[in-house]
Amino acid sequence: MTHVEDELNSQPECWMRAAEAAGRHQDALPGPGERVAIVGCGTSYFMAQAVAGLREGSGQGETDAFAASEFPYGRAYDRVVALTRSGTTTEVLELLGELKGRTRTTAVTADPDTPVMSAADDLVVLDFADERSVVQTRFATTALTLLRSCLGLHTDSVVADARTALSTSLPEGLVDCTQFTFLGRGWTVGLANEAGLKMREASLSWTEAYPAMEYRHGPISVTTEGTATWMLGEAPEGLAEQVRATGGSWIDGGLDPLAELVRVQRLAVAVAAARGLDPDQPRHLTRSVILAP
Repeated sequence: MTHVEDELNSQPECWMRAAEAAGRHQDALPGPGERVAIVGCGTSYFMAQAVAGLREGSGQGETDAFAASEFPYGRAYDRVVALTRSGTTTEVLELLGELKGRTRTTAVTADPDTPVMSAADDLVVLDFADERSVVQTRFATTALTLLRSCLGLHTDSVVADARTALSTSLPEGLVDCTQFTFLGRGWTVGLANEAGLKMREASLSWTEAYPAMEYRHGPISVTTEGTATWMLGEAPEGLAEQVRATGGSWIDGGLDPLAELVRVQRLAVAVAAARGLDPDQPRHLTRSVILAP
């Protein structure tokens, strides 16, 4: 078993631990009504998009998500939350340094023995969700679960759905598809973006991600036999029928969207295996991006 397989299979237990720990971290995380920005790089950026959608969508405060390198320093926030598995990513550390003494910051990380320890004002450590693999799985979803729990939006059914996602077979023929498109709505747009990234990183697949309603505005034109369109969350009316009419496969995500992401992680590993690739050795990637001065 690869590191990434071992780690993605441990997600139900990690999510349970994060939900149990949520109450202990409330003071370090955004409170109701705060104006908040959530930042990250790569997978962490897409998790930031999902958290921002959840928080603002539930009426708990204006919330933006940015890639750390694209943060708008001219905007005022009550708190900036940085998601960083390694605690060493250059763009995140530079951002936290710029905000020091100006804006309250919180880092959610897997490793406190890194520069992020002193860079952020508050620290949330999810060391039980740390990973050996380059390709992120459990840290990202565990961080999202922690924040989802703090918003009062996590339930035991999410963990049950994750177990289902790990124990049931993937749709027949999906591994043989040549193109994958992932769709989301609201907070699940971030999950769709992350699903596409997982497939690219682990299996070198041609993947795309869109807000579901935007898929009709051009992208559906490349859908044909041998392609798969996977919906994370509830689909817009009529979209499944339109996709099937192209000859492409439609995958209707019936589980909690975060559990659907676990299914995509499994697909990424399966496609990598079918193509003779090692998902623990993704091409041109390292566990953390550290830029030379």
